[in-house]
Amino acid sequence: MSPSNPETLLREMPGAAIKAADPGVVLARHLPEKPAGRCIVVGAGKSAAAMARAVERAWPDVDLSGVVVTRYGHAVPTRRIEVREAAHPVPDMAGAAAAREIMHKGAEAGPGDLVLALISGGGSALLPMPEPSLP
Repeated sequence: MSPSNPETLLREMPGAAIKAADPGVVLARHLPEKPAGRCIVVGAGKSAAAMARAVERAWPDVDLSGVVVTRYGHAVPTRRIEVREAAHPVPDMAGAAAAREIMHKGAEAGPGDLVLALISGGGSALLPMPEPSLP
C-alpha cells in the first residue's frame, strides 16, 4: 500500500484487512509445536472449516483427524478433518449432533496426542449442547 496517496490507501485497506485475517495466511504461524502423536482437531465457528483446511495445509506430515462445525454455506473442502454445517445464529439439531460428535472425537485423545480447538465467531451458536433435562 502507498501511504503517500490517500485514495489508493483507502481503496487497498479492505483487501489488506481481509488478507490479514485469512486463516490460510495467518493460522500456521500461530500453531503449537507438532505433536509426538496424533492431532485431533475440533472446532466451531463461521471460520472453523477455513481454519481446519489451514491446519491440514500447514501440517501435511502430521496424523490429523477431527470434526469442526461451521455455518451453512461456509464449508470448504478438507481431506482429513470432517466439516459439519449447522444453523447460525439460532442453533438447530445439526449443531447439537455436531457438538456430540466433537465431544466423542476429542475423547479419543491419548497420551502424546494433541487436541487442537479451533474456535471463531459464531462458535457458541454452532455448538449447542443443552443439559438433557432441558427441552
